Amino acid sequence: MGKAEHPPAEPPATPAQEPTMHTQGSPSPRAFELRFRSLFNEGRGYSFPCDAEGHVDIDGLSERARNNYYYARTAIGREFATPAVRPSELH
Repeated sequence: MGKAEHPPAEPPATPAQEPTMHTQGSPSPRAFELRFRSLFNEGRGYSFPCDAEGHVDIDGLSERARNNYYYARTAIGREFATPAVRPSELH
């Protein structure tokens, strides 16, 4: 009998082909922020890291940021515009 032939081994995956796993602590490939724009002071407001749907990880915020987030949410329409999800400007 002849020698059994095996299919050639596949080359190792390059970084672009490897699946990416994101844990809570790792940065996402595209970061987003939930932006509460001030109604009265151009360029002022609050921004909080979020996912593409605008969900903010409350437990991941510092106490001060969490208090600012709650404040901004309660002041929508009085001091801040309705928040908008947008790509993060942090580099």
